Amino acid sequence: MGSARSEGGPERDQDPAGALGWDDGLYEGRDAAVETGRAKVPGQRGAGDAGSADGEGGTEPEDPDELPDRGSGTPVGVPEQPGPPAGESGPGRRRPETGTEQDAPDEAPGGAPEEAEETAKPRKPKRRKRRVLAWTAAGLALTLVAAGTAGWFYYQHLNDNLDRKPLHIGKSRAPEPTPNAAGQTPLNILLIGSDARDSEENQRLGGARDTFGGPALADVQMLLHLSADRSNMSVISMPRDTLLKIPECTDPESGKVYPATVGTRMTNQTLMRGGPGCTVATWEELTGIRIDHFMMVDFAGVVSMADAIGGVPVCVDANLHSRTSDGKGSGLKLKKGTTEIKGEDALAWLRTRYGFGDGSDIARAKAQHMYMNSLVRELRENTGLSSPNKLRNLAEEATEALTVDEELASVAELYSLAEELKKVAPNRTTMATMPWIWSPSDRNRVEPKPEDAEQLFRLVREDIALDGRDGDGPSPSPSKDETSEDPAADPAEIAVLVRNGTGSPVAAPVSGRASDLVKLLTEAGFTRATADQNQVENREETAILYPSAELEGDAQSVAEALGMPLGTVRKSAEVSGVTLEIGADWTEGDTFPKPKKGDNEPPDSAEALNGSDDTACMEVDPAFTW
Repeated sequence: MGSARSEGGPERDQDPAGALGWDDGLYEGRDAAVETGRAKVPGQRGAGDAGSADGEGGTEPEDPDELPDRGSGTPVGVPEQPGPPAGESGPGRRRPETGTEQDAPDEAPGGAPEEAEETAKPRKPKRRKRRVLAWTAAGLALTLVAAGTAGWFYYQHLNDNLDRKPLHIGKSRAPEPTPNAAGQTPLNILLIGSDARDSEENQRLGGARDTFGGPALADVQMLLHLSADRSNMSVISMPRDTLLKIPECTDPESGKVYPATVGTRMTNQTLMRGGPGCTVATWEELTGIRIDHFMMVDFAGVVSMADAIGGVPVCVDANLHSRTSDGKGSGLKLKKGTTEIKGEDALAWLRTRYGFGDGSDIARAKAQHMYMNSLVRELRENTGLSSPNKLRNLAEEATEALTVDEELASVAELYSLAEELKKVAPNRTTMATMPWIWSPSDRNRVEPKPEDAEQLFRLVREDIALDGRDGDGPSPSPSKDETSEDPAADPAEIAVLVRNGTGSPVAAPVSGRASDLVKLLTEAGFTRATADQNQVENREETAILYPSAELEGDAQSVAEALGMPLGTVRKSAEVSGVTLEIGADWTEGDTFPKPKKGDNEPPDSAEALNGSDDTACMEVDPAFTW
């Protein structure tokens, strides 16, 4: 399934499911008798769990339709909920004693002295009045306690709404980023859109009756990078049809181990190999970017949050109706110009492929970027979210819609994240698409464009803003904190295996490159350096890998000898000793390539879109106008 070119036209995907969104059409009329809609009970969810089918060695799972970018569901503006009253600890605490003489006030209503009351009235009535006042005060206290308790229970209810999964279920992690001069580090969040058809509502919205209840696919993937100083934000989309190698993942619930793929697979299949933690592991291995959190939503989640947020303006340059003659398409129908969309119309916009540009996944990604930019502007202006009831409704819908990693699974953490994201102005937000090429092995799929994709990933790793406002100066030198505490052995004692991974999807490996680097290392004193004679996989970037902490100092010693930054030294469970993997970024010469002036901007192929651009309009295919 997936993208296939149609004759005589630009369309790449004959899969009714599409690529980065979903198209109904072929899948309309899905069975509705399996499962009810989204659950409303705290701690219970109706959708979003990934399947566990392997897919290795069998037929490729059908990719029903695509799914909207649910990452835009960050719960900005979630109201703070009151905690338990002072001195209380939650459910089961003792109620205050009431109705006692000690609770009575020292004065009668109006502040009359007690002595005056005794001269005017008998003793007994005074005692009855004091008892009434005591019960009144006690009732007020109980009301305040009840209000605080209700707030505490509601806060817990919102927490229980959140579904949670492990962040990373692969074997090795990308290195942690180096703090800036102020000790700050960037924040990387993977936004995942699941195409799960595991509830009546998701079935109705997503169609695909033949895939109902099957394993979910990660049909929208966006990496949100918040800079260390919180001055700028970048979002990078990866097309659903991207082919890449998926690392080994272990399902946290069943314990099933999904071995690393021998060949390439579509990136959306990562979700069915143990859950979102495998999608995170795949991104880290591809990009070298350490991911801190993930947020995942399904069809119904997009609709519910879009309704709670309210209208978001979008633009098309002609009348649009996303519907083919045989019933495929999202069904979205808009007039030329700007229209505010919400609910199911918002979902349809995010899913639409037929009618946007050339009908490919890439055009759909542009539409998703436009929607997200517009959404961020609306949230910053608090449009439609001025009342407490609307904010409370958004909090309810957002927490029910989201599946998050375990460290992010609380309203307090989500609120804190929202506050961080709100620090970035729209004009410092940049949306981009991972640079890609049509895959030589499958012309209906894409692969990362070797040099351009790596340039984009490097900018994120080095925390360089995609809007070009960080300048073109050299990257800061590694801090002393990066240097391993484990001292390196003498170079003559360090065994180094050198692998030639200089090939790419469009070029063969450079012959003899491993031997060239072995010679260079030998001259630097690493006399135990040897070239790997086995076939190795292509690498986009050169890296020095080591398997355990006691070899980190040795690996850094090799990097220093070759003039490589310490950021290229990485721990990996896939090697048994210090290993130099030469990538396509170092195909010639004895000097490791340094970033050139002008390299601190995203390549044109990333098609960057600034968040303040409210004039962007989607190009409509003339075949889908009315």
